[in-house]
Amino acid sequence: MSDPPRKETDVARRIRAHALARGHGPVQIAQEIHEQCGPLFGTSRIKAHRLAHGVALSDIVAQVRALYEVDGKPQPRLGETLLSAYESGYKRPGPEYLHYLCAVYRVEPDALDYRSPCICGRGHAARTGAPSVPQPRAPAERRPAPVPGAIVGAIVPRAEERPWTTANDLRGLDRADGPLTIDVGEEDIVLRRTLLQLLAGAGVALDGQFLGAVDNLRRKMDDTLVGATVSPTMLDQWEETTYGYGRQYQATPSLRMLCDVLLDFSEVRRMCDKRQPVELQERLCRIAAQLSGLSGLIMINLGDHRLARSFFRTARTAADETGDRQLRAWVTVRESLVPMYYGDPREALHLARKAQDLAGRTPGVAAAMAPAVEARALGMLAMRGRGDAAPSARRALVRGRSVFDQLSKTDTGDLVFGFTDRQMAFYEGDTFTNLGDHKHGDEVLSHALTLYSPTDRVDLTLVRLDRAMCRLHAGHPEAALTAGQEAILDLPSDHRSDILVHRARQIGAAVSSKHGEIPALKGFYEALAGPSIKSPVSVTPAEQV
Repeated sequence: MSDPPRKETDVARRIRAHALARGHGPVQIAQEIHEQCGPLFGTSRIKAHRLAHGVALSDIVAQVRALYEVDGKPQPRLGETLLSAYESGYKRPGPEYLHYLCAVYRVEPDALDYRSPCICGRGHAARTGAPSVPQPRAPAERRPAPVPGAIVGAIVPRAEERPWTTANDLRGLDRADGPLTIDVGEEDIVLRRTLLQLLAGAGVALDGQFLGAVDNLRRKMDDTLVGATVSPTMLDQWEETTYGYGRQYQATPSLRMLCDVLLDFSEVRRMCDKRQPVELQERLCRIAAQLSGLSGLIMINLGDHRLARSFFRTARTAADETGDRQLRAWVTVRESLVPMYYGDPREALHLARKAQDLAGRTPGVAAAMAPAVEARALGMLAMRGRGDAAPSARRALVRGRSVFDQLSKTDTGDLVFGFTDRQMAFYEGDTFTNLGDHKHGDEVLSHALTLYSPTDRVDLTLVRLDRAMCRLHAGHPEAALTAGQEAILDLPSDHRSDILVHRARQIGAAVSSKHGEIPALKGFYEALAGPSIKSPVSVTPAEQV
């Protein structure tokens, strides 16, 4: 006796063969495949329907495209990869694609495991239960012409059998009496359902689905109003919003800030999807680079350095589209903070020097910040025993200060897109601390504390943690642990991002390395074990000393 099939397709093929032999239809076969393959392979309902018809992904894609052509619509972007994502549950088809998939399989959305009603307003499954009786062929002069690219034996229904109305058929029909067109989106369904609930006197919660539908509708109107381009006024508003994030960056909890930034990032992405006039396209790409770079900074705070690098990679791509070397330098120097906090200071040093090359000799934000980052990286290497790093770090600080003194007030007034005097003082103090010059470092860091606002929580806490490290270098491990613990506990829980807790743990590791497991360490780690804000997919980095 042969072994039972072990592949999903083999099991489905055997189920289909036995079901066809018993006279079962595709809907019943799909149910049997889902019931038997689901527990074994995680087969979804929508995939079970394709397996029930015995066709490949490419066959379904071709049939959907054929239906689009019959309806006189532009070819869809649906491909095998996207359809596979639907079948795997990684993505959900939009209203229009769901409509056509239901038409291909001749089932309702719930049969494919989607609870929302179809946008066409009519049933797709009306003919699925009809007996398979051969129908008389239409006369040759009335027979529909074959669809180019259609598949022999495909399950595309004939035009007169399709259980929905095309967009051309709907022209001139009264909106109240006719069915919904396929241009209706999910937000229309949400709004109509909410209205019916209100009319029925039911309580309606102002939830995320409803608010999302409202905002989607507003965006579609924006798209309609601007047509194929984006207005300069809208770009002005986005630029103002983007720079506003720079002012809010450290005062707003990281997760909340990330949501706000990415909502605008998504809207800019939609506009970038349409080619704009050159001058508008460059402004859009600049905004995209800034928002993506800001998202990378937030992901550093949340402790997910993998996503941080991905956002900076996207920011580099957008910045390259602008041809602005200063913007590219800003993205690069901000990216250097990823290895600075979570990786290798050698890589941070490499990126900082690359940013200086991009910035050139023109005084600017990156030209001032990059030498300061270089100095911090060299300070870390000096602390790890690299002999030539200390003098190089001091020379880098001098270069950075020289450029910084030439910056405009605009450049020194923004914590994200600029480089402020308090950040410069913080970088100098951090460098001196790493070089072992704890007395000078503590003086500079104390000055930096007076420059920061109480709402600049990330940098302010990092400065306090650096001062705690100065106490350790001065030979006071208990004072260092106390100062580090207070810096973290003084933060509201929603501001205790991973970067701050991670930096505090480095103090504990340094104390343990120099002084052993002193009694104060236990209480220190217990205090740090409280809630901290991390990325949902955060990868915990190795502790550094």
